[in-house]
Amino acid sequence: MRILVVCGAGASSTFVAQRLRRAAQTRGRELSAVAGTEQSLPTDIERADLVLVGPHLQHALESIRHDAGPRGTRVVLLPPDIFADLDGTRTLALVDATLTPPYREEPA
Repeated sequence: MRILVVCGAGASSTFVAQRLRRAAQTRGRELSAVAGTEQSLPTDIERADLVLVGPHLQHALESIRHDAGPRGTRVVLLPPDIFADLDGTRTLALVDATLTPPYREEPA
């Protein structure tokens, strides 16, 4: 499972990706979580199974979903308080909820 965490410049997504990897590793889970930016998204999305979008990019959510659709890549908008998830467990729970059927996209 390759997860792409996207934000505007890459700083906040780096923290979320690091915390997510740590939470997964603590639970013995194998997943890859990498940070990306809005500008790198067209290239990065090619290798992603799931895209977690920073809350400040809500304006771009439909465009990201449009680009991800043909690949079957799921896209989830992170909640506004996700950066307070210091150990990554809430983010991992969000990933698990997204991947557990029945999955449905939340409206933007």
